[in-house]
Amino acid sequence: MAIPSAKGVFDILPHAQEDWRDSGLWAYLEGVIRTLAERYCFGEIRTPLFERTELFNRGVGTTSDIVSKEMYTFEDRAGRSMSLRPEGTAPVARAYIEHHLEQSGTLQKLFYISSMFRYERQQAGRYRQHHQFGAEIIGGAAAGLDAELIDLLWTLLMTLGLKGLTLHLNSLGDVQARQLFRTHLQDYLRPHLKELSSDSQERFAANPLRILDSKAPQDRAILQEAPSILDFLQPECAEHFSQVQMSLKTLNIPFVINPQLVRGLDYYNRTVFEITANELGAQNSLGGGGRYDSLMQELGGPDVPALGFGAGLERILQTMIAQKAFFPPPPHPKLLLIPLGAEATAMCMALAKDLRQKFPVEIDHSGKKLKASLKMADALGAEFVAVIGENEMKTGVCEVKQMATHTSRTLKLEELDHV
Repeated sequence: MAIPSAKGVFDILPHAQEDWRDSGLWAYLEGVIRTLAERYCFGEIRTPLFERTELFNRGVGTTSDIVSKEMYTFEDRAGRSMSLRPEGTAPVARAYIEHHLEQSGTLQKLFYISSMFRYERQQAGRYRQHHQFGAEIIGGAAAGLDAELIDLLWTLLMTLGLKGLTLHLNSLGDVQARQLFRTHLQDYLRPHLKELSSDSQERFAANPLRILDSKAPQDRAILQEAPSILDFLQPECAEHFSQVQMSLKTLNIPFVINPQLVRGLDYYNRTVFEITANELGAQNSLGGGGRYDSLMQELGGPDVPALGFGAGLERILQTMIAQKAFFPPPPHPKLLLIPLGAEATAMCMALAKDLRQKFPVEIDHSGKKLKASLKMADALGAEFVAVIGENEMKTGVCEVKQMATHTSRTLKLEELDHV
């Protein structure tokens, strides 16, 4: 009996064009990400697949859905609690603290392309293993950095040719503003408590701000007249938020103010943002993030400000396909060599080794008839085909057929790099 993959995960395969699980599309997307990250002067960081569970309990927050419901947690042989990485910021913060990166005296701009693991119900845009492009800026408090970080994600999506995107922007202020707003929000919601969804009822006491993030229709209706956290911002936070907006306008990045945007993690303060697309249904967020100025200190590190975002690669690829955005042509051999016999095969292998220094070359090892080999050339998308047999080895000359035009020309074997 065949063993299928586990629920909520998927394989990424070559030559699955027009499917978001095509490895060529993933390579293209990751290439664009790496190019942009380099141009914005971000360096790559790679953290372990699993961390001590305490890191996520303290960093992400025990009241978040990630920690309370979604983590893959296990005990190692020494009885220590470990968890597969459910998000990228806390591990980056741990690495920053552990390796004393603050001693460099410079701003740390870090990015990653990593797998994340969350135990949740599989649906479009949600998987138990998913992949994120994340970027973090550690050590800077300037509002211009908020705009620069947003610009990186926005530019990525524009470079990929995506349309119909909305940048949602909000500020969660400081601790004092959030505590005051929390009280007013609870006062507003209390008369409606029994009408709220079960999840929101659970959040009412422990983390009422998360109710603002609810997608339940009854919650959305009740929240229409809810107080706005923007009315509780202290002057310094209000000025910071104003500067972020001014910078985004200078960058010609359109945005909407969304006072109910809180994101799903407990460490955020001040600026939070999210970019959504229409093609993904309920799970319409392509990426988002914000400031987490107290996280480093809460994890036992230095008191340094920081901000970051995470963007889901699956959702980006699904949106690209839905919008018929640009895709690179699938990888294919420029030249297919068809050997006739064992000696010719050996020669073709030597030829291919040299030619592969310049372009992709494939060899037909099937030993089938020429007609079947030409069908293989079509299936592979080969641009040119050369048959190498006893006569070609003797004369050092072969016929090279161009598949698209069905025309042929004669070349010396040492000239095959000029096809």
